[in-house]
Amino acid sequence: MSRVPVVVYASDQILQAGVSHQLRVRPEVEILAQEEEKRATVSLVVVDWMDDAATRLLRRLHRMSSARTGLVVGRFDRNALQTTVECGVAAVIRREDANQDSLVRMITAITRGEGVLPGDMLAQLLDHVGKLQRQALDPRGLSLSTLSAREVEVLRLVAEGFDTAEIAVKMSYSERTVKNVLHEVSTRLQLRNRAHAVGHAMRHGLI
Repeated sequence: MSRVPVVVYASDQILQAGVSHQLRVRPEVEILAQEEEKRATVSLVVVDWMDDAATRLLRRLHRMSSARTGLVVGRFDRNALQTTVECGVAAVIRREDANQDSLVRMITAITRGEGVLPGDMLAQLLDHVGKLQRQALDPRGLSLSTLSAREVEVLRLVAEGFDTAEIAVKMSYSERTVKNVLHEVSTRLQLRNRAHAVGHAMRHGLI
């Protein structure tokens, strides 16, 4: 296996030297000088917390570098999460969990196009994405409450491949009621047909 070219960016020289020394002995990794960053496949940023300097660095790498970025951070709050998302950071691990093996695992995962995120950070990320989605939907009058419970259930059954008659049986409605529900959703959301309605609802997290 060819060695992964990595540039280390740390918040101080001692940290820089320590991380570089740990990785330099590993056959999976080739440590480059920062002057060689154009050759890098992975940019590894190691900081105590996401201060202004770290944020500027991540934004520069996102804008200027073709390498994917991994972040090793001591303290990580909700604002830091938003910054990492905006800067396209591929992987995050905490300083306390960082050792030679975990760093190499993160680097190789990044090269395979995978993401790495601790479980609690993943939960924060999903919550953050949900809030962004709601912010995008609400100005357009589309929210998680746009569809009634009955409309949601009908669309879910359509998405699962059931036809009008089968949906009517499952929900104890008449076929006319099912058709009226689908017509109402399509008209209200200005959709062409039931497939469009299902796709629209799924894309916007309504079902």
